[in-house]
Amino acid sequence: MTFKTVREFTAAALASILLLTGCIAGSEPEPEWSRYRISYMDTFDTIVQNVGYTHTGEDFDRYSEEMHELLLYYNQLFDRYNSYEGMNNVKTINDNAGIAPVKVDEPLIDLLEQCVEWEEQSQGAVNVCMGSVLEIWHEYRERYIGTENGELPPMEELEAAAQHTDINSLVIDREAGTVYLTDPEASLDLGAVAKGYATEQIAQKLYADGFTSFAMSSGGNVRVMDAPADGSKTAWVIGIQDPSASMESGDYVDSVIANNISVVTSGDYQRYYMVDGVKVHHIIDGETLMPADRFSSVTIVCEDSGLADMLSTALFILPMEEGKALAEQHGAEVMWIEPDGTVTCTDGLIPLLKERGGATSVPPSAQEESGKE
Repeated sequence: MTFKTVREFTAAALASILLLTGCIAGSEPEPEWSRYRISYMDTFDTIVQNVGYTHTGEDFDRYSEEMHELLLYYNQLFDRYNSYEGMNNVKTINDNAGIAPVKVDEPLIDLLEQCVEWEEQSQGAVNVCMGSVLEIWHEYRERYIGTENGELPPMEELEAAAQHTDINSLVIDREAGTVYLTDPEASLDLGAVAKGYATEQIAQKLYADGFTSFAMSSGGNVRVMDAPADGSKTAWVIGIQDPSASMESGDYVDSVIANNISVVTSGDYQRYYMVDGVKVHHIIDGETLMPADRFSSVTIVCEDSGLADMLSTALFILPMEEGKALAEQHGAEVMWIEPDGTVTCTDGLIPLLKERGGATSVPPSAQEESGKE
């Protein structure tokens, strides 16, 4: 297991130590909150970070261990490349395409049923049966990533694979608990939805178990629960990456300030290789079979991380007006960033933005203090 833990006490917790000497004898002071952080690098091909507030380090470690176990479970369940002892996963379904139905765990049934609905709602922009096409792009990306002289897959190869992407080849039998691909050349790829769905399920489970103040970040997916418990801020601050800047620079075009929310971004600066000086990224338009090129990034803000993950992919592919209609259907807010740097936001997002809407996470008491002479 590869992970790193960093513990740090907040100023509020340190101040409480000083105040204890003035407590009335026999009184029981309220337990203070401390801030802790942990990172995992062994799931979903990304770094997953958890920042949370608990009363003790032992509490945080317990919740973090639960988070990691769930991350490993969902990572294995949704994996299309590897098999795991004692588990039928997406790879098992793909290996049995055209052969036999595969009995799988209920969370996979739940997600696939949702994906069938999302495929229709997104006009095919998010289609989990695109695996045959996406596998070709994956092979080329793995072959040329980190080089400057990559090549594009032959269009005839992509078009041949696209003949095996019909969502109707996916047969889900909830009563039997099975999934079956009727087309032997079809395959599932949950890359557009798996990480967000897993993030949401894990966040809800941890919250129900008593971990009530935390932010979970997995690549471009961020899910925050309640406000920072130590009172240092009234809300979480979630930066939106500038797609024209390097990932290492940490430059943001703006920040979302909110609680109990998901912020998910899809961008052309993630998972790409170079062909003739042009980025060839991983978000493939099912109509053209090529990387979508309308936007540099699309950020979705809504409560459910799984929904936000789907929408970020769909709206990256769809024209803006069609994407806006889909977002409105689901009550989501959006920021589109075009290749020339133009930023467009839905009206409901503006009040949540620090720069464009003046949103703040500074507690009223701190604002009053800063206003004093």
